This record gives sequence, structure tokens and C-alpha cells, in this order.
Amino acid sequence: MKVAFISGTSIVNSTLFAEWEVATIETKFGPVTYKKRGEQVLINRHGYGFPLPPHAINYRANIAALADLGFREVVSLNSVGSLKKELPPGTFVSCSDYVGLQQGPATFFDTELKGGAPGIPNNLIPRLVAELAPEFMIQTGKVYVQMRGPRFETKAEIRIVKDWGDVIGMTAAHEADLCTEAGLNYNSLALIDNFSNGLEGTEIDFVKFKDLVKDNQTRVNRLFARLLEILG
Repeated sequence: MKVAFISGTSIVNSTLFAEWEVATIETKFGPVTYKKRGEQVLINRHGYGFPLPPHAINYRANIAALADLGFREVVSLNSVGSLKKELPPGTFVSCSDYVGLQQGPATFFDTELKGGAPGIPNNLIPRLVAELAPEFMIQTGKVYVQMRGPRFETKAEIRIVKDWGDVIGMTAAHEADLCTEAGLNYNSLALIDNFSNGLEGTEIDFVKFKDLVKDNQTRVNRLFARLLEILG
């Protein structure tokens, strides 16, 4: 199946994609390096080399590259924090809606008076949920709250936004907005790596957060191996 994956650095650094061909495409918003094998491509949203923080990612170039390469189906994997005690670290979710109030949406329409209606089609999610089970249980219909980054949210900020959604992150809303404008179908998968700051008595520690992400690497590798099988 012709499908594009968008991921973070933990996936791109995985040995699972070590043999994939590396290529670069020039878009009107800048160059994008990606990996490809057959009809599938993988973009590291943070870029190669020194990873860019969320607020510095060239989202427009990433999504424009997928559109220019002829892709319409996009599966995204995001690292998120939990806003709900019943969604502990290690849980896989799919988000069907999002909140992005802290900054304006990413858009391709700089000089045109238009804008797409927001949404996450998730057209592949029912199939993925069914075929990933019972090895992976994906909780669907969640709401993603996007914050700007690069720092984590303060405890006071979490107290304000914890009722806005289920998980919190820094990237998915921009990608979903741009995919809508470009006519791409965005499919959301996310792995909860931590409780958000102050939730369940936890405090954010970036070193510990990176350790949690590293601990989840094996499960994420296996998830992607299954995705490649299902969508291959």
C-alpha cells in the first residue's frame, strides 16, 4: 500500500529502517530528507542530524514533500504525555480531534483567503486497530492538546488544560492542519511516554523522560514492524 509514515527520532534511529534508502526532495518550503522502501516512505519530523525542537520543525516542508511525492495516506506516530490518570505511560492511543490554541495553525495559505475545515480522517485506524489486536490495544477517539514547546508544560498550565483533552504534545495539530489543506488523510497513533507535569504526583524530568522513551523503544519497534506488515 502506498503510505507515508511520520515519526520522531526514536523510530528513525531504529534498526528497523536501517536498510531503507535515504533520499532528499526539494519543496517550495525547503528540502526534506526521508527514507523509502517500495511504496512506503518515512519522515522524521525533527529532521536528520541534530534533531530540531518542536517549535522549529519545518512542518510545511514535511507535508508538502509527501504531497509532492504523490502520497495521500499518512500514518503518524507521536510521543505524548497523559492528561488522564486512567491513561498511564505505555498506553497506545489514536486521537480523532485536537486543540491548538497556544499558537496559530500551520498553513499553506499565506496569500489566499481560505482555510481548510480541521479534522483527523483516521480512515486507516479501524483496520489498524483490528489487525494490531490483541498484541496492541489502541484506545481510539482521544483528544490531543498541542502546546508550543520546546519546554514541557508547567504544573499550572496542566491544571488549566487537563480538561481540554486526553493527551498533550507539541506536533500533531500542525501536521493534521497541513494534511487537511494538502488533501492528505492523516491517521493518528500516539504512545504515552509520561504523565503530564503534576498529574498523579509526578514531576517532569527531561533526563527521566528520555529514559522512558528509550524503555518504550522495543515496543515501538514491534508496533512499526506490524504496521509495515499490515500496510505492506
